[in-house]
Amino acid sequence: MNTQLLQEIEKGTKSALIKKNIINYYIQSGSSTITELSKKLDLSIPTVTKFISEMCEDGYINDYGKLETTGGRYPNLYGLNPESGYFIGVDIKQSAINIGLINFKGDIVDLKMGIPYKMQNTPEAMNRLCELILSFIDKQSVNKDKILNINVNISGRVNPEAGYSYSIFYFEERPLAEILSEKLNGYKVTIDNDTRAMTYGEYLSGCVNNEKNIIFVNISWGLAIGIIIDGKVYTGKSGFAGEFGHMKIYDNEILCHCGKKGCLETEASGSAMYRRLFEQIHNGASSLLSKKVKKEEVVTLDEIIEAVNKEDVLCIDLVEEIGQKLGEQIAGLINIFNPEMVIIGGTVSMTEDYIMEPVKTAIRKYSLNLVNKDSTITVSKLKDRAGVIGACLLARTRLFEIH
Repeated sequence: MNTQLLQEIEKGTKSALIKKNIINYYIQSGSSTITELSKKLDLSIPTVTKFISEMCEDGYINDYGKLETTGGRYPNLYGLNPESGYFIGVDIKQSAINIGLINFKGDIVDLKMGIPYKMQNTPEAMNRLCELILSFIDKQSVNKDKILNINVNISGRVNPEAGYSYSIFYFEERPLAEILSEKLNGYKVTIDNDTRAMTYGEYLSGCVNNEKNIIFVNISWGLAIGIIIDGKVYTGKSGFAGEFGHMKIYDNEILCHCGKKGCLETEASGSAMYRRLFEQIHNGASSLLSKKVKKEEVVTLDEIIEAVNKEDVLCIDLVEEIGQKLGEQIAGLINIFNPEMVIIGGTVSMTEDYIMEPVKTAIRKYSLNLVNKDSTITVSKLKDRAGVIGACLLARTRLFEIH
């Protein structure tokens, strides 16, 4: 692959900026004619033709042949060359990681789900993460030199621009992205918040069609939201936007993992459902998980979700209770943002209608009628793959983003 464009990007030349705009356009649209591209970029057709010719020679763009139209000469259709580069996405969960590889066009080349991994905030866990990523890379048949970026999803406070994580693996003053790059044999590494990655994955490859204003609600062990405004992921000044779960809502004296009390997350999240399950069973309630709870065996959130889908009455009640509380607060988000779509994702969304119906009911009850009519409420299409697909797509986008 010709690396001239990547070198231009580092220098920030005007030519590189235009080429980055072209790549970003094709990331969003898939393919187009030179005429369509010139209108979008507000550049003359000869100028766009020149740049497209150069990028075809460099191997970034493919000529996909004539586009059949009614009347006149058929224009050529151009798009990204899938073999010009590859990107890796890593999604960290509590007890596993998911790793994916996409080509330059965004097609999935390889996807490994549920690789055993115990998430702990220790240097050893970080080193183990890097070992698993390198093992995944070693098994790939693609040219390793064509792997252009690796994006790692981190939960909590992440500044993607600076490459810092302030919640996990914050062991020294250097950016985590830089440290991971060293441990991953010099591959370029970016990091981003896990919910934001899920949001982006759903936006480009999930249930979103033409909507440009979206809220993604990640209800997993914790609770957070991803925000897309006018087709762009909203990060806030330092990348900390979306901490929905840490709004002070309740006077329940329950200590949140953030160190404060009464956060929304303490009553409307997977961890809240976990806590309530143990409380109810110890108070005499019955569940498919009663034996494990009473024996003080490990119970995972996935097992609780499985019990819901097996029609465990106690677990269903807990999900519906959480859905109602969550829907009340999402109603407030709808009133504030007036989004076209609200997507419910994350582990708890795997309960489908059990979580969706109480959420929708509460939204109808507590949001303004005129406002909520604009918002489609739907469940994640990518489900448990949203994070890893989003990480792959962010790895590509981050390399060509415009600052």
